[in-house]
Amino acid sequence: MLFNSLAFLLFFPAVCVLYYCIPSSLIRARNLLLLVASYYFYMNWEPSYALLLLTSTVVTYIAALAIVHVHGRSTKRLCLACSLFINIVILFFFKYYTFLSSSITSALQSAGIAIDLPQFGLLLPVGISFYTFQAMGYSIDVFRNEKIVERDFFTYALFVSFFPQLVAGPIERSSNLLPQFRKSSRFDYDQAMSGLRLMVWGYFLKLVMADRCGIYVDAIFNNTSMHNGGSFLVASLLFTFQIYGDFAGYSLIAIGVARIMGFRLMQNFRYPYLATSVGDFWHRWHISLSTWFKDYVYIPLGGNRVSRCRHYRNLMLTFTLSGIWHGANWTFFCWGFVHGIMLCIEKTLGISGRRYNERWTKLAHCVVTFILINMTWILFRSNNLSEAAYIITAIFTNPGMPFIGARNAGVGCLIASSAAIAIVMAKDIASERMQYTSSSSVNRLCKKPMVQYLYIAFMMAVITLFGVLDGDQFIYFQF
Repeated sequence: MLFNSLAFLLFFPAVCVLYYCIPSSLIRARNLLLLVASYYFYMNWEPSYALLLLTSTVVTYIAALAIVHVHGRSTKRLCLACSLFINIVILFFFKYYTFLSSSITSALQSAGIAIDLPQFGLLLPVGISFYTFQAMGYSIDVFRNEKIVERDFFTYALFVSFFPQLVAGPIERSSNLLPQFRKSSRFDYDQAMSGLRLMVWGYFLKLVMADRCGIYVDAIFNNTSMHNGGSFLVASLLFTFQIYGDFAGYSLIAIGVARIMGFRLMQNFRYPYLATSVGDFWHRWHISLSTWFKDYVYIPLGGNRVSRCRHYRNLMLTFTLSGIWHGANWTFFCWGFVHGIMLCIEKTLGISGRRYNERWTKLAHCVVTFILINMTWILFRSNNLSEAAYIITAIFTNPGMPFIGARNAGVGCLIASSAAIAIVMAKDIASERMQYTSSSSVNRLCKKPMVQYLYIAFMMAVITLFGVLDGDQFIYFQF
């Protein structure tokens, strides 16, 4: 079930009404309702894949209980290893097996060895990388004694499958979300309005900016042999904002949906294209994933509390794994690898973590960082490495007028996309500046009910008039 579908616009209000009709004292009944709703939400894609979700849940639940009850560090470590192994095997088989087997087959055939590894033709279960990582994080937290084990299976199952963030995050931590399922909550008008505002802004990011940009991006990247460097440059710029609007839009809708029902999910994006370095970008982009890799991969490897060579090794390994997490393709591997290299260079030059007080110096670093991030997104969007190399080469060696010949991907599309991008960036800049300045008069104005109603009504009108309303899937569903 897509957030940008009629089915969800009927499903969510129904769940919300039923949830608040149950007395707040009946916490278990409310949680069971949300659990059933979450599995129904997930089974709308492929009912049989709910078994994978349930398997991951059962394995990590039993492993956590075993970690608590067994004695001896080595035995506890074995329980954790079994839990992680089973989840990684599930993830590998459904997400990476086909890619790896075809790569091995091609490599052997190039060496003159004919071999056919078995192919299963399985569809990638939506959200598998998100819920397996969330479940594995819980197991690790219990092993580290950073989280009290959850003994109620249904509450834990809800933590793994909570429908707002089930298929594309944020990847929640058990220390944040699990305790919220044990608290009684009443309907809070201010919180509900806050959630609704987040939802409409998320829909604007997805339907107006991301999907408008996507029309032109798909026209160019799906027909690379027909276009020049000018078209590739414009398409790469638009994809930079398409993926931002698509993924940040999903995250905001998820956070808004949860907030209306009284739950607080972690922030997943913080104005990433205002970053002054690649390191700063990763403190702002997909925060739940970057902190997951930091806490469960980078720091256990030694983080930066080791020699410089090992520190760089830790960075490269962490970001290469992050690239592989995004998909079974060499483009994702290289995308993560390149980000690791850029971070190592920043560490060497002392750029990462530096603060800039001078406005023009900060602007210059923002522009350079944006260009670097934009170029790496070409790797992310391309179908293969040869296509990515062709696009990047054409941008520098074969300039020309951008393609505007198609009816859907013409001048009107570019104007609408540019207008949406300008609005989003203006809002991001204003929001960033408001973090460091306090204006009580602005805050009081924004909290007035009439202002909130007008904002929501205006945004809904804009989305209806200018949004792409054909139900395109979110990009991160493939991860």
